[in-house]
Amino acid sequence: MPGPRRRGRRSCALIALAAPSASAWTGCWPARGRVEPRVASDARMVLAMRPSAPAALGSSGADVAEGEKVGVLLLNLGGPDTLDQVEPFLYNLFSDPEIITLPGAVRWLNGPLAWIIAKTRAPMSREGYKQVLDGGSPQLRTTLAQGAAIEAALSTRGVSAKSYIGMRYWHPYTDEALAAIKADGVQRLVVLPLYPQFSISTSGSSLRLLEREYYQDEQLRLLKNVVIPAWYNRQGYVHSMARLIASRIDMLPEGERAGAHVFFSAHGLPQKYVQELGDPYQQQIEATVSFVMARLRVLGYSNPDTLAYQSKVGPVPWLQPYTDEKIKELAGGGVSSLVVVPISFVSEHIETLEEIDIEYRELAEEAGITHWERVPALGVEEDFIEDLASAVVEALPRMEQRPLQEIDEGRPVSLRVVNDLVSLRSKEEIGAEYGPVRVRNYRRVGFTPKAEVINGRIAMAAITVASLSSYLQGDLWDVIYNGRIPFEWF
Repeated sequence: MPGPRRRGRRSCALIALAAPSASAWTGCWPARGRVEPRVASDARMVLAMRPSAPAALGSSGADVAEGEKVGVLLLNLGGPDTLDQVEPFLYNLFSDPEIITLPGAVRWLNGPLAWIIAKTRAPMSREGYKQVLDGGSPQLRTTLAQGAAIEAALSTRGVSAKSYIGMRYWHPYTDEALAAIKADGVQRLVVLPLYPQFSISTSGSSLRLLEREYYQDEQLRLLKNVVIPAWYNRQGYVHSMARLIASRIDMLPEGERAGAHVFFSAHGLPQKYVQELGDPYQQQIEATVSFVMARLRVLGYSNPDTLAYQSKVGPVPWLQPYTDEKIKELAGGGVSSLVVVPISFVSEHIETLEEIDIEYRELAEEAGITHWERVPALGVEEDFIEDLASAVVEALPRMEQRPLQEIDEGRPVSLRVVNDLVSLRSKEEIGAEYGPVRVRNYRRVGFTPKAEVINGRIAMAAITVASLSSYLQGDLWDVIYNGRIPFEWF
């Protein structure tokens, strides 16, 4: 397995984060460990900060007619509420073809393979949830609070709206949210994934599921909608992150503050998603770090920083450097204080409360780190919530448009064209009507046959190796019967 790649210090003198009144924000493009000014003619996305509109500017209600019902659909991953729900939650997770993608000929194996993985991982996952989460994930509670806060912020902008929650892998599922939206008679719907950065495996998966269910319903197809696909480059989000980091730096002993290392830990992703499928996640994560660090310097903090990726599973290479390896490397280089930032998370869950707070902290202390501060997830931070409300207000007028801008600009787009904006895996014919036209043999672009073959070969090779290992040990049928096929690397 390749070792961690050293990442240079990020700098971008052209990002004017200190000027919230500026009408234009200069973007950056990451290359070879640092961020360079972006050239619009040859870059794939605009990595530029977007200023937040003050609440007063939204007081007109964004052209919402009096009495018109507005809904805001918050999309998130979801998590088990009790220990008994851990295994079915894992099954839902691993049966998603964007988590394990098999070629069409063997796609029927997704279910059985997900069942095996869920059976194998459930005991370990239950221990994690039991240890730090009082038996369940706090994600739903946080998302409910975020929805209520966004409703209140929209009210100050003259928009009366109701929030709905659609989780990808646990209750309340997307179809439950859509049923509530129909029952309430919503007339305009803003879809807001609670993932700051776009990825095929997170926002993309949720949006594909939403699209399928949305346009198969005759009533919902008439509902005006708009999607905010990414918001990593919004000023309120960046400023909130920077302020929380600064507060944690200030908690360190005075002698440790100036040299404390700001350690950004983002959820990982297999490298092939970025290199072969064009997933914009890594570029957006690196841009986010650049924006946040630039803002910290404006606030008077000149601390060094590092970006690494956590939660790797499986034998294939993921985005690097890996969090655990980078912690040990920094400690070996003399770093004694870490301020750890879960950069891609806006609510606490097992990856922050157990993986970062317990596993990585223990690793850091063993490696020689003497001071550790972890920045909390944003939750209902005021500037963050106000910024999401501003994004909703800005999106409302776009329901009358069909823009074809890249989602990396974080600009609102219609659900009808979201699959034209990002390379996604091909979809089966769903036999749904798109407006007045009956669509047949409709296919999404993206996830090419080559990509599907690669995924399928990896999965089949894993099954073969695991089965051969058990066969050579003479206990193949026992492990199958007990659900213990050695898929721990999943």
